[in-house]
Amino acid sequence: MSENDTEDAMKINCYSGGEVGFMAWSQGLRASLLDPLLRTLTWADVTANHITIASLLCGLAFVPAFEWAAPWLAFALLFLHVLLDGIDGPLARFRGTASDRGSFTDTMVDQVVVSVVMIAMIHSGHASLWPGSLYIIFYLLVVTFAFIRNALKEPYSWLLRPRFIVFIWLMVEVYLWPGTLDWVLWGAVAVLALKSSTGFWVIRRRM
Repeated sequence: MSENDTEDAMKINCYSGGEVGFMAWSQGLRASLLDPLLRTLTWADVTANHITIASLLCGLAFVPAFEWAAPWLAFALLFLHVLLDGIDGPLARFRGTASDRGSFTDTMVDQVVVSVVMIAMIHSGHASLWPGSLYIIFYLLVVTFAFIRNALKEPYSWLLRPRFIVFIWLMVEVYLWPGTLDWVLWGAVAVLALKSSTGFWVIRRRM
């Protein structure tokens, strides 16, 4: 597959127009920094799908670790999920297997982990029902609408992806400043709800 063919095959994703330049820069940087690791994984016949599955399992393991083991172990697994999530894309591009299908799968894995982690925080009492639930709903809506808008060639001009902020704040909530996670969630919900609304009306207008 030529470089132009690869670019044509990667038109549908969940990124906003404002993220395109940053994504190109970050992809190049990660490819350079991870080159020895990517070569080793390719030699070992590890595929991007293998890394995505491992990332999913680490994210899902956050729940039993947080509920029945220790928060530090849960956060270590969540960190490993994020780390692996940053490797599967570069590995796919290195092996020449990058595709919309892989990008979609990777994005859905992210959403599953975002959801189960927040459900665990609600169940444990670290997050209240309303901000936690609305965060899950509007995050999924924004990502879904981003895919649809890109398919319609009307991408978002910008998007906020607060999952890393929320992931970091989980540790602040547990170890440093209990009772503050809801504040962060309400802030994220406000922005995600706004982008969900604009996404809905753009898609509706095109129908």
